[in-house]
Amino acid sequence: MKHLRIPDVKNKKQQGEKVTMLTAYDFVLARLLDEAGIDILLVGDSLGMVVLGYETTLPVTLEMMIHHSRAVSRGAQRALVVADMPFLTYHISLSEAVQNAGRLIQEGGVAAVKMEGGRTVVDVTRRLVEVGIPVMGHLGLLPQSIHQLGGLSSTSSGQGSRSAVT
Repeated sequence: MKHLRIPDVKNKKQQGEKVTMLTAYDFVLARLLDEAGIDILLVGDSLGMVVLGYETTLPVTLEMMIHHSRAVSRGAQRALVVADMPFLTYHISLSEAVQNAGRLIQEGGVAAVKMEGGRTVVDVTRRLVEVGIPVMGHLGLLPQSIHQLGGLSSTSSGQGSRSAVT
């Protein structure tokens, strides 16, 4: 069975087909969702709250994301697997963002990464795409900015909207 890739998802959209996406954190759920025909599986940093019991997503490390991404990738035979870039893995420098995203691709087995933010991550998004790493933008809820925003809310300033895409 062939994995879906970015061009496959784009083709589905252009042909007016629905594209489905759900979150998975482990092999078993990934296998079930994949067999159900879900197109995209997101390994979300929400695993910090949903699976590990943290109050926020902030304690989630790159190593945790690689571990869970690897499990989901093994369970997915068809679905495109996307992993969240955890807090501070793409904010410090472009080279560090490329290295961290590269680890999710190489070690985690994902086909794309997802970043939270809007205008603030455009340069990072551009650089990742330049080196061949597909990027999914994140609109709305900004859990990595919980301390700045005062809670799990979306931004009204436009900072969280209209991020660059693949």
